[in-house]
Amino acid sequence: MTQITISKMTVSDIPEVAAIERESFSTPWTEASFFSEINSPASICRVALSGDSLIGYICASCILDEGHILNLAVRPDYRRKGIGRRLVLSVLKELRTCGCKKIFLEVRASNTDAIKLYESAGFRMLGLMRGYYFLPKEDAVIMGLQLH
Repeated sequence: MTQITISKMTVSDIPEVAAIERESFSTPWTEASFFSEINSPASICRVALSGDSLIGYICASCILDEGHILNLAVRPDYRRKGIGRRLVLSVLKELRTCGCKKIFLEVRASNTDAIKLYESAGFRMLGLMRGYYFLPKEDAVIMGLQLH
């Protein structure tokens, strides 16, 4: 496999990021949502590249001492190869540098692969939010991580 690099998401990445988003989620973010996110001073948005190919992305935010992983996806043909984990660990390092002490996220209860990924990065289940997702309607698992 070609070397994987993690870099800052730019405006020129958005069409490809949005394509991965549409492939990955039943209620995808729009290109405008990603544009807004990369222009927010509270946001950290990164992409994973294999050579020149954009293969995944993550968006997170840091407000005061709380971080939130907002969105993460990897192209289907690159899943289960550690790309998501690299993106998560990269953003956790940046959130720690920004002064975040606690990180939260929501994930579909049926997305056991994502739950395992987050657990492998140190996240623990905090609870369920009933009916959080729609299309299809589903509960969200709320996960958190205390940074030291």
